[in-house]
Amino acid sequence: MAKIIIISGSPSIKSRLNGILDHSFEALQKSGHQVQRISVRDLPAEDLLHARFDSTAIVEALKLVEEAEGVLVATPVYKAAYTGILKAFLDLLPQKGLERKTILPVAIGGTISHLLAIEYSLKPLLSVLGARNLLAGVYVLDNQVVWNESGNPVLSEDITERLNDSLQQFGQEVSSQAATTTNIKGV
Repeated sequence: MAKIIIISGSPSIKSRLNGILDHSFEALQKSGHQVQRISVRDLPAEDLLHARFDSTAIVEALKLVEEAEGVLVATPVYKAAYTGILKAFLDLLPQKGLERKTILPVAIGGTISHLLAIEYSLKPLLSVLGARNLLAGVYVLDNQVVWNESGNPVLSEDITERLNDSLQQFGQEVSSQAATTTNIKGV
């Protein structure tokens, strides 16, 4: 069973991004992956801002990333870029912390104008961290995730279909990577 970590870079407790990530979590679990989630906003702010590598919460979060074969990195887009809180967390990863991992970037924004934020903002950062198997990614418009009467986010049919296609490819790539890693280690 391949390990996948979902990293949420949203600073908000109530975020449309959570609807996307909840859907992704369930879909990846149903396809047989061991999935865990890091909400960066739940890490101690002082530890993030002061780059406390020895913080228990930071050490545990970095260990989850290290042990994963796949990493789904998700962020709202503010001013054409990923969130500062996500950047603060990614800055704590080792220089090659995403090496030999399959990466699926996901972003949500209020306008189609930020569509290229994944390509020109997030992917270069992930590449610097050693990511070489970077999938195309999924960009979602805010209006493709709405709140129902119960206050829960609901994905539009279009985004559900695109997200499912990307998650299926991601899951296959992660499984392939996990099998390759197992063969290399001789386990």
